[in-house]
Amino acid sequence: MKICFATNNSKKLKEVRAALGEEFEIVSLKEIGCNEELPETGDKLEDNAFQKARYVKTHYGVDCFADDTGLEVEALDGAPGVFSGRYAGEPRSDERNVDLLLENMRGKEERNAAFRTIIALIIGENEWAFEGKAEGELLDKRSGEGGFGYDPIFRPLGYKKTFAELSMEEKNTISHRGKAVKLLASFLKEKA
Repeated sequence: MKICFATNNSKKLKEVRAALGEEFEIVSLKEIGCNEELPETGDKLEDNAFQKARYVKTHYGVDCFADDTGLEVEALDGAPGVFSGRYAGEPRSDERNVDLLLENMRGKEERNAAFRTIIALIIGENEWAFEGKAEGELLDKRSGEGGFGYDPIFRPLGYKKTFAELSMEEKNTISHRGKAVKLLASFLKEKA
């Protein structure tokens, strides 16, 4: 089955291709000729995921799925949440986002946080949503070289390592995106 993952983020693409396996041919936005920035103006992760997927389906006519992920920090009333990717403003920068979050968390003892991913899938005229969540805590400094985004400061529950210190295989089994992708994969395998 060939399907577009509405992203040009090579690290996300690699993670999702690894999680879905050889049964699916996952193509990127670039591979379908989409080079523009997809709209993300929603107030919720679900809104943004469907906005991106619908844009691709409408303008390129291909079945696709899109995701939106947010890091929800208890001590910051759920922030950065839907604004996680642009927390420190434009242009987007993982480094600046992490710096700002560390600054905003300075002196806070409550460090609980959760990553949440919503995947919006459109096949033909039908739409579905899948959600994955990973709970954990924020560290007060970066640790690890892998992953992307907030991975170097997020330690999942029950682990001594951050997402940035885990192998891609380990991360995919417990991460928010990995869980959402598993739901997507089992759904697609049933449909195929």
